[in-house]
Amino acid sequence: MTDPAEPRPVRRRCECEGDSAPARARREVRRLVDDAVLSGDPVPAAVEDAALLVASELVTNAVKYASGRCGLDVGWSPHGLDIDVTDSSPTPPRGRPGDPTGATGGYGWPLVQCLASRVDVLPTREGGKTVHARIPPSVPPVS
Repeated sequence: MTDPAEPRPVRRRCECEGDSAPARARREVRRLVDDAVLSGDPVPAAVEDAALLVASELVTNAVKYASGRCGLDVGWSPHGLDIDVTDSSPTPPRGRPGDPTGATGGYGWPLVQCLASRVDVLPTREGGKTVHARIPPSVPPVS
C-alpha cells in the first residue's frame, strides 16, 4: 500500500524520430515539469536542467545510431527524475574520446553518466535496448 502523503509519480511518454527528435524530447521533459507543478510536487530547476541535457543526449544518440523511431518515457517521483529511451539497436552506448574542436562530439555519454545517479542499459524483447538514467531529486545546478 502506498503512503497517501507521498506524491504520486508524474509520467509522460512520446515517440521521437528524425532531426527534430531531441527538441521533441526536451519539450516532453518541460511538459513533465509543468505536470509536476500542477500535481503539487514541483521539479527543482537543477533537476530539470540536468534532465533536459540527458534526455536530449540519449535521444540524439538513439536517432543517430539506431534505425527508426525511439521511445521516450520520463517520470518524476520522490526518487528522482527517470528517463528511459528505447531504440531498435542492441548495441549499448560507448564512450569515445571527445573532439576538442567540437566537430564530432564525444562528450555526451560522459555527460549523461556525470549527471545521472544511475545509468542502466537493458535489452528489449524486440531486440533493441532501453537506456535508463535517473537524475537524483537534488543535484547541483548545471552551469
